[in-house]
Amino acid sequence: MRLRFSFVLAGVALGAVSAAAQGPDPRELRDAVRHAVTRAYQGRDTGQEQTDRFSGKYRIGRDGRVSIQNISGDITVTAGSGDEVSVEAVKRARRDRSQLDQVRVEVDNAAGRVDIRTSYPRLNNVNVSVDYTVTVPTGVSVELHSVSGSVKVSGVRGVVRAETVSGNVTLTDTPKLEVAKSVSGDVSFSGVSTDTDVSIASVSGSVRGRSVKAHGLEFNSVSGDVVISDVTCDRLGAKSVSGAIEYSGSITRAGRYDMNSHSGSVRLTLTNPPGFEVTANTFSGSIRSDFPLTIGGDSDRRGGRPEITSRSIRATFGDGSATLTLRTFSGNIVIEKR
Repeated sequence: MRLRFSFVLAGVALGAVSAAAQGPDPRELRDAVRHAVTRAYQGRDTGQEQTDRFSGKYRIGRDGRVSIQNISGDITVTAGSGDEVSVEAVKRARRDRSQLDQVRVEVDNAAGRVDIRTSYPRLNNVNVSVDYTVTVPTGVSVELHSVSGSVKVSGVRGVVRAETVSGNVTLTDTPKLEVAKSVSGDVSFSGVSTDTDVSIASVSGSVRGRSVKAHGLEFNSVSGDVVISDVTCDRLGAKSVSGAIEYSGSITRAGRYDMNSHSGSVRLTLTNPPGFEVTANTFSGSIRSDFPLTIGGDSDRRGGRPEITSRSIRATFGDGSATLTLRTFSGNIVIEKR
């Protein structure tokens, strides 16, 4: 089984699966994860690979809901035409082919929804992973949960929520993205356009996004950078413990933008902002702005660019309509023109 998380993350995985389990027995999922972690660290993931395939098609309609819950293996979801959900699953085992029959792909097809889950036998060591390739109607909503495996979604126009414990989350052309999270892996997304809020998080990995328009954006990374470009939003909250934060795009009148890094730089690249009021603080770094600021304290204007000598400022540019709060303990703060 392709498990990449440590015993430290195993506890997190168990909690994540329990929270995600809506309908399936959480105890069954916890048992499967516990056995998976034990086997991975006993070095039993050796021998010739054995595979078994599952396929099916299920009618859902163009605006239904699809959910997938997996323990070990990748999930790939792509938008297609028609009103059916096409499911292709590959079960993989090492050495013992008989274990393939003990793991089941279960599909519940009710009116307007398709729920897919991987079912492991309770209290029985089974070394099997399952990779899913699923095609859905363009307008459906999808909710994906995995413990050990990457999650990819492309072209889905309905609401998208995607989470994994160990693996990357990659979302392309998903305008109604709501949630994307990974404990151990990178999160990347593009093509978001929504009038609601979007929440993105990674514990051990970077967060990267482009071509994003939303009412509110929340980004969190413990060990990794947060980099977003071509962005428009009314409210931003971005935090990183060990990494840089970079925002490139526009800000709105009365918008609020809060960027906080403990160990990393904070950089805003703004396109024709109407104006902003900025509060900036850094313990061991400098503050620089390409925009002419009206500030309190000392500044040295050279070539129209204020080089601010203090490490804490409150200043205004233009009409002061937006609010910027920028903080870093160890790093520079830069506001530049695009």
